[in-house]
Amino acid sequence: LPVRVSETVCLSVVLLLSVVCLGVSSQPITDSQRLFSIAVNRVTHLHLLAQRLFSDFESSLQTEEQRQLNKVFLQDFCNSDYIISPIDKHETQRSSVLKLLSISYRLVESWEFPSRSLSGGSSLRNQISPRLSELKTGILLLIRANQDEAENYPDSDALQHAPYGNYYQSLGGNESLRQTYELLACFKKDMHKVETYLTVAKCRLSPEANCTL
Repeated sequence: LPVRVSETVCLSVVLLLSVVCLGVSSQPITDSQRLFSIAVNRVTHLHLLAQRLFSDFESSLQTEEQRQLNKVFLQDFCNSDYIISPIDKHETQRSSVLKLLSISYRLVESWEFPSRSLSGGSSLRNQISPRLSELKTGILLLIRANQDEAENYPDSDALQHAPYGNYYQSLGGNESLRQTYELLACFKKDMHKVETYLTVAKCRLSPEANCTL
């Protein structure tokens, strides 16, 4: 119990320090910058939660189980891989702010339903769905604020993407271990992607900043 309380406190401290940093910036903060900072803080928290859930599940497995599941996952794919996104850090840095926001929106939206099936402690799991919803709303506001950057770019109504649906459930009851592993691994992977994309997009608002990954 003390360990879980300590970890919860650490997550809260990360968010608190991020908010404090907003107030001590030497440069005026625009509404867009403020929205970006909030979005980055939220996805950072989600990524930490994803890492914790995955780590907890891995620690419950036998060494051989971990090895086999990791091998299968490397050969498999996440449902969100159908969402076209930058293939490396160089393409990420060349992508427009609007493109990075659009991809982030699709990734977050794709987890709204399956996030309810994530295994792990209820105190952590119960934080995920509402935080995903808040993050999606924030990203949508940023998309609308940046839509004048490119002509003929899809509006928010065109950002819908098919969710995971029954993809993992179709693996069957005898695949429950693999299902849980892949779901947690994919969630962690996607939150890392969104964190990277939003961080790069936010950096673009600061011309003097070095946005190298």
